[in-house]
Amino acid sequence: MNKLKVMHLTYDMRIGGTEMVIKNLIQGSDADTFDMSIFCIEKPIGPWGIDLQNSGITIDAKERKPGFDISLISAIRKHLKVNKIDIIHCHQYSPWVYGVLAAFGLKTKVIFTEHGRFYPDSTSWKRKLLNPWLCRITDYITVISKATKQALIDFEYIPEERIHVIYNGIKPLVADVNEVKSLQQQYLFPNDAKILGTVARLDPIKNQTMMIEAFAKVLQAQPNTYLFIIGDGEERQKLESLVDVLNIRNNVIFTGYIANPVNYIALMDIFLLSSLSEGTSMTLLEAMSLGKPCVVTDAGGNSEIINDGLNGLVTENNNAAAYSLAIIKLLESQFLEKYQQNASQYFNDLFSIKYMTLHYSKIYKNLCENSPTNSITCDK
Repeated sequence: MNKLKVMHLTYDMRIGGTEMVIKNLIQGSDADTFDMSIFCIEKPIGPWGIDLQNSGITIDAKERKPGFDISLISAIRKHLKVNKIDIIHCHQYSPWVYGVLAAFGLKTKVIFTEHGRFYPDSTSWKRKLLNPWLCRITDYITVISKATKQALIDFEYIPEERIHVIYNGIKPLVADVNEVKSLQQQYLFPNDAKILGTVARLDPIKNQTMMIEAFAKVLQAQPNTYLFIIGDGEERQKLESLVDVLNIRNNVIFTGYIANPVNYIALMDIFLLSSLSEGTSMTLLEAMSLGKPCVVTDAGGNSEIINDGLNGLVTENNNAAAYSLAIIKLLESQFLEKYQQNASQYFNDLFSIKYMTLHYSKIYKNLCENSPTNSITCDK
């Protein structure tokens, strides 16, 4: 039996959520069944792209020109024909537009996956006219959350019945016990200290400003609490200034960017995510895989990952008072250990890499076996 050739079309393979999904799909799928490759429409391809190339995965790239690049469509089309690609899996909107137009009239099947939305969301008259037609020549459409699905309906004019939800899946993290102990000693936390933390780029969309304001309120009730902010970005100076203004510098640790923060997450009692907008947060899944209960804002797919009162708490978006109360409630909860157990179980049941790859593998096979697209049911 010949392998099915699946080509992932994306912007690039830098370090990010979409790129992690592609990486996990390639590494988690059956190599005897699928021959997977990547085509990037931007350069450089990024560190994960280089890693995958070094492991034997074929990655091609053509940097798109400013504006709508017609030559890019021709380049992708030629690549599909020369390499006899069975399925082009387009990740995010622009790659979808280029990919579906390139595959038009070929035997290549087209899948479009939307990974997230900008905040605030918007639309245009061009999309209102174009997208319904693009849908008709697209074989399957998936999204990473119910919130993202609703956004495609409201802003992209894609019929509800065409959109299927498949949550992101990752490999569970494994911490180094000795390294975690070393971190505890390095930061000299008291034995009864409670550790909060977040891992994200320091960007306005992540709203760490609200998180820090909420943490200042937490300290009034729980003074023996500390906050790790792991990441870097344009907001760092502003956030550090806010910490100084609030006079909480002794309890907030900015680590900067850490390539593999697993041991820091393992050190935390509670993981925090305060975003104004999210798809399916990979760091949230990573924290859950380590059994960390989470306090999140009700943004995008957060409330689909965190079952309020089960594996964490969900608060109103951009509300520091509500967010601080949720953190205090979880810190004071006699059921914190139960929340931790629930986080691990919830992750294993719904967000493992095995679960995600199983769903996409079913779609790939059914499309190439000419099964009707409406017979492929993968929603949870």
